[in-house]
Amino acid sequence: MPQDHDSHLGLSHDLSRLHQQAFERRTALRWLLGAGAGAMGMSGCGGGGSAAASTTSSSGSSSSSDTTGSTSTSSSSCSLIPSETEGPYPGDGSNNGASGSVANALALSGIVRSDIRASIAGATGVATGVPLQVIIELVNTNASCADLSGYAVYLWHCDAEGRYSMYSSGATAENYLRGVQATGSDGTAVFQTIYPGCYAGRVPHIHFEIYRSTTTATNWNNKLRTSQMCFPADVSSAVYATSGYGSSAANNAAISLATDGIFSDGYATQIATVTGSASAGYVARLKVGIAA
Repeated sequence: MPQDHDSHLGLSHDLSRLHQQAFERRTALRWLLGAGAGAMGMSGCGGGGSAAASTTSSSGSSSSSDTTGSTSTSSSSCSLIPSETEGPYPGDGSNNGASGSVANALALSGIVRSDIRASIAGATGVATGVPLQVIIELVNTNASCADLSGYAVYLWHCDAEGRYSMYSSGATAENYLRGVQATGSDGTAVFQTIYPGCYAGRVPHIHFEIYRSTTTATNWNNKLRTSQMCFPADVSSAVYATSGYGSSAANNAAISLATDGIFSDGYATQIATVTGSASAGYVARLKVGIAA
């Protein structure tokens, strides 16, 4: 089962990238908040319930699961989305896939699509799992949170077994769970997918890159921002209690947002608002701010 920290690129490579990312984000916090406030922020990073408590306080709204398993946790602010590592499985032309050649899903015919569950361009695999609709609202932090239309979002994540198409054993010939959508007049890009699995060492998450348009969303060199989306823990637990998710329940129980290598330094602007149930499927919404 693939792991962001245990790939063909090497354990030391990925750990270095994660630690460097965390260092950069914490340095930025200290610069913005001042030495005193920065020290307080650092004391809450990577342990116990401090990060989770801080996120609940700043999220603006939060409700616990009801009998159907639906959860709502969202940010009402318009903040710049943190820049995060793309991980070892981006499929954006920046590295090689399992075949040894450059893996670039962005160059595939049909990659601009809303439903990303099936493979395209001659590949025939279909990812199965609990249905998940992802709605990303792109806004301009330099213009009073105005919606950004005509931009493009490239989104990708692992399947229910924790495998990434184009890279992982058993999925190297597939390109499912990857797709590009243009933002509409309301700034939203909508994807129909499945709830991602949880592999050892990471909480369940979704990667995405922002581009100026679908015409520039052809290679990683053109991206404006890279980040990751996470989910409320109770939703993940409900999903992993269903069949088809392999070791996700055990992997998810062994980690939390407070101990995850990406989100341990804060995730208030990255945790999705999630509604629905494991039986009916979920809708995840995230407001993503960029300085356009």
